[in-house]
Amino acid sequence: MPGPVEILTHEHRIIERALRALRGVCQRLERGMSVPADVPAQLVGFIQTFADRCHHGKEEKHLFPVLEEQGVPREGGPIGVMLQEHELGRGFVREMAEAASAYARGETDAASRFVRAAQSYMDLLAQHIYKEDNVLFRIAENVLDAPTKAALVEAFEREEAALGLGTHEHYEAMVSELEKAWAA
Repeated sequence: MPGPVEILTHEHRIIERALRALRGVCQRLERGMSVPADVPAQLVGFIQTFADRCHHGKEEKHLFPVLEEQGVPREGGPIGVMLQEHELGRGFVREMAEAASAYARGETDAASRFVRAAQSYMDLLAQHIYKEDNVLFRIAENVLDAPTKAALVEAFEREEAALGLGTHEHYEAMVSELEKAWAA
């Protein structure tokens, strides 16, 4: 059975697949090509639900507090940096959501606004995922004992259940389709 770090790392791989699709959508929009109006909205929905509520939710509600209890500093430490980056990312996602809605309404500057916010988000997430995979998650592997890891896995499962049965699978399937259609 995968532990908490394996679960979060697997989710990173799913998020990276969505980012490849997002990059492809942005490249088409930059070239002045049209993209079906629902595609930017689908990508934003994936990010808001899977990347933020599901993935970041597990980190913020469960992993980070447990790491703090184990002595990993929040302020001036890796947890504080991750939390700041989550908030920064949420700002870019809000901009993307507004631009995606404007794009669906046919507003002229919406595509460029979407691309700008998406590029900021993609740049942030690439660095963020790297830091978590190579710094924070390694710390977690070293400081968490087996019972704590098992308790985190249970907490993650409750988090998933709160989103609704099959939500994780739905978004994983959605990202496969988006990646197939749009990945750059």
